[in-house]
Amino acid sequence: MDTYKKLLLANRAWTQEKLTLRPDFFERLSREQKPEFLWIGCSDSRVPAEEITGTQPGELFVHRNIANLVVHTDFNLLSVLQYAVDHLKVKHIIVCGHYGCGGVKAAMGHQRLGLLNKWLRAIKDLYHLHRDELEIQEDVSKRTNRLVELNVIEQVHNLAKTSIVQYAWHTEHRPSLHGWVYGLDTGVLQDLLMVTPDAKMDDIYRFDMEELKADKHHP
Repeated sequence: MDTYKKLLLANRAWTQEKLTLRPDFFERLSREQKPEFLWIGCSDSRVPAEEITGTQPGELFVHRNIANLVVHTDFNLLSVLQYAVDHLKVKHIIVCGHYGCGGVKAAMGHQRLGLLNKWLRAIKDLYHLHRDELEIQEDVSKRTNRLVELNVIEQVHNLAKTSIVQYAWHTEHRPSLHGWVYGLDTGVLQDLLMVTPDAKMDDIYRFDMEELKADKHHP
């Protein structure tokens, strides 16, 4: 049997299991979604957001990209963020990286990887900022994992710098921002940091709230 056909068969079995437990499962799910969480994770196939958090369909709004980056010029990410914050009214945003991340490893190297090199430039810049701390660690895998952590922390702070998050903080005192790292070899999520709506930030990144209020379609 072709491998893709196994996915279709698995879907039928999953559907039947859900209907057996609750006959109106899909009817209820199709009406609306009210997730409390936006998950920004890595595209790595070994880090399935719903499975590792034990959540059900409708509980997580998910965006994934290589190395779980929050880039201020990425309209895909910003569209997801704005929909989740402004329309779904999520209470929490989680940036989740994972130890042994291939994207982070690639950013530490010197290979010519085409478009991927441009995407990973943000992580190279982060390595440059933390070079002294990182290069004290001679073990390359430990150095990589520390950069994974620093990357998660940086992306959480990048979320806080967006007008989307700042406006929701100012008007509704939500969402809280979280940085997590997943261990591929343990299955455990590590809680690195949380940034709350009353957090302090460098004034250069703050937006004028009166101007944002006047612009109902602020980016």
